[in-house]
Amino acid sequence: MELHEFFIVVAIAIGLVSVCKSLINCVRWVWVMFLRPPRDLKEYGSWAIITGSTDGIGKALAFEMASKGLNLVLVGRNPSKLEATSKGIRENCHEPVKVKSIVIDLAKVSGEQIAKTIEEGIKGLDVGILVNNAGVTYPYARFFHEVDLELMESITKVNMEAPTWVTRAVLPGMLKKKKGAIINIGSDLSEDPSLPLYTLYAASKSYLKIFSRCISLEYKEHGIDIQCQAPRFVATEMTSHLKSLPLLIASLEKFSKASIRWIGYDHLCNPYWSHSVQGFMIHACPDALVNALTFWMCSTLRNRGQMKETQ
Repeated sequence: MELHEFFIVVAIAIGLVSVCKSLINCVRWVWVMFLRPPRDLKEYGSWAIITGSTDGIGKALAFEMASKGLNLVLVGRNPSKLEATSKGIRENCHEPVKVKSIVIDLAKVSGEQIAKTIEEGIKGLDVGILVNNAGVTYPYARFFHEVDLELMESITKVNMEAPTWVTRAVLPGMLKKKKGAIINIGSDLSEDPSLPLYTLYAASKSYLKIFSRCISLEYKEHGIDIQCQAPRFVATEMTSHLKSLPLLIASLEKFSKASIRWIGYDHLCNPYWSHSVQGFMIHACPDALVNALTFWMCSTLRNRGQMKETQ
């Protein structure tokens, strides 16, 4: 075989390996997104605790978990909203479930007080699942120096400090029975090269990602599945300013169903298929291009927000 023929054969072999690898990845993606059976959540325990459970993703997950027969501990700061959510679950759920509420403002109390309140609220309950969902973001895009001190404090406490202390409060019970699942709701936006004008929010979600990854390794051998779910845009109050981009946004119902399917599997995941595709396309682009487009988009959102605030 001549030298040039050898190089052709090598090139063809490399191409075949690359194609096979891509096909395997594609088949695996289809399997995990649409075909892989979900875990039986009741095997973790009969109760699930959800923070930020009166709106958005937290509320949707509460209804979805109740439909699976799980009893719920709803954590929120507004007693009337907690009561309304509890009533809605009892009236609409076909399964006989118990619902308990814990009233606490995660932005206003210390970490130790958060842990103490949660420990007292779940005392005697077989808590198998924790969903750290509560989160705060900017009303609209803004430069870092434009973030007022109260908002800065809220983002830091609710997005980072609160899930840390709630996890600390729930872990001992899971360790005792050697099983449990902890789901931290992060954001795939933290996987992008940058998220200018939403700096604190992106940084707080990056914290959740590394926090989840580390404690997942620490407690895997103890039977505790710890996962960071990192969706992109979901139809909540946080994304109300993106209504003009409906193709990028998942409905609460669709996301909550997808979220449930991923519990107990990978330590980091993007549960909804459309978000996964969006993330793949963005991460395939050069960082400089993504940064430029993101800065332009966020600057536009900032201008719109300032105009609306002025009016």
